[in-house]
Amino acid sequence: MNALCWNHPTISLKGSKLFENYGFIRLEAMPHFHHVAALKISNSESKPSPLKVENRMFILGMGFVGQFFAQELKKLGWAVSGTCRNLGQKMELEERGFDVHVFDANDPEPGALKAMKYHTHLLISIPPDVDVGDPLLQHEKILRANLQGGDLQWLCYLSSTSVYGDHGGDWVDEDDPTNPLSQTGKSRIKAEEQWLNFGNDLGLSAHVFRLGGIYGPGRSAIDTLIKQKSLSERQQRRGRRQYTSRVHVQDICQALKACIQKPSSRRVYNIVDDDLSPREEVFSYARDLVMKKWPGKIEPLSEKMEASFINNGSGRGEKRVCNVRMKRELGVRLVFSSYKSGLQNIIDQMEDLQIFGPC
Repeated sequence: MNALCWNHPTISLKGSKLFENYGFIRLEAMPHFHHVAALKISNSESKPSPLKVENRMFILGMGFVGQFFAQELKKLGWAVSGTCRNLGQKMELEERGFDVHVFDANDPEPGALKAMKYHTHLLISIPPDVDVGDPLLQHEKILRANLQGGDLQWLCYLSSTSVYGDHGGDWVDEDDPTNPLSQTGKSRIKAEEQWLNFGNDLGLSAHVFRLGGIYGPGRSAIDTLIKQKSLSERQQRRGRRQYTSRVHVQDICQALKACIQKPSSRRVYNIVDDDLSPREEVFSYARDLVMKKWPGKIEPLSEKMEASFINNGSGRGEKRVCNVRMKRELGVRLVFSSYKSGLQNIIDQMEDLQIFGPC
């Protein structure tokens, strides 16, 4: 997960009422899920002191998922605080009603650690560092001292399905052994265990979500095509796989809310959709959608970009990730069970004017 606040300079989304604000996508109204309980709301602002709002979420790393989830919770009456990496992001998020702290893993702000004590829920969406491990847990003693005797009841660490490594294309579920191929994956496994142990020691409901490839408005194959951007080396490696797990950000948020309603202890969940299609197929479908909506307005792909989307060999890390536990235990019914419905929803919300400018 990228801990940076997410920036998209061009695209406006009308269906979900997303729009630009100081260069950042501002999420105004997303679908709510009726299983979330009614909340008692106070007019108090969420500051690092005792809060009167019944449900209070602290998000470590208000990036793409964190911002999307924060806005949904805020619409439900939650007080939401969190961290980002610079003052520009802090100002933008605070204008949207969030209490935000700039977080430096090497020198964490005391106010951020103290603020967590007065929150009931904690979402960790900061990836591990291959050199120091989990950025926050390198200060575990300080964190433990700040949270001991506080209001925290629940935590969830956002990890990745990459921790499973290569299983030769076989199905894997949460009980299968992990064998990450990268150092980052190995760091994630260590962080998973550390956060589960940390939650257990404090008597919290602690969970790990292993996410597939995350996509959503402003971050999808459609956006990549519109921006005429070639895939990164990492994306191309994933593109060589026959099976690719992915999940729409709205379904991640749905699963998080379900997990809050059904807390457990030391539970791991795979959060992926039902479609394991390879990346090449996804980009082919996305291109068809773009050409159908805007015939003749998208430039032909360059040879370099075209080549980056083509499956040109067998990839490492082959596996099929099972999501049965998510559905059975959390009761999640995917809004976007396939990339096809997810991409269709994304393109339906895009406005021509914001992409191509005035005629």
